[in-house]
Amino acid sequence: MADRGTRLWGFRHVATRYLNRFTRPFAAWLPGFGVISHRGRKSGRIYRTPVNVFRRGDTFLFFMTYGPDVQWVKNVQAAGLASIHTRGRDVALTDPELFEDPQRRSVPPFVRGVGRLLGATWFLRMRRASP
Repeated sequence: MADRGTRLWGFRHVATRYLNRFTRPFAAWLPGFGVISHRGRKSGRIYRTPVNVFRRGDTFLFFMTYGPDVQWVKNVQAAGLASIHTRGRDVALTDPELFEDPQRRSVPPFVRGVGRLLGATWFLRMRRASP
């Protein structure tokens, strides 16, 4: 559904094919980034996707750079779980909840500005799975 996409919607295929391969090795170590591991809902294959993520206690908030209609989000919603590698740690996640926040109140001020430029208003919230 391209109507829910951001200004970067047309760039997502280039990012998936080329940029993700480049950023994956260091995205797990940078503040505000991580690599989410999820199972393909059709293929069953495990994918590792660099993402923008912000932690709030046991809650992890993913900034939908391209909008909510991307494959990794659909995979996570279908499975109901994923894991994130961020800041050198692996965390099992569950309970994906997609929501729109036009004011971007859930993220730091700098990210709000970037979101405003991109037209990005969608987020995915997940919580740490119980051990």
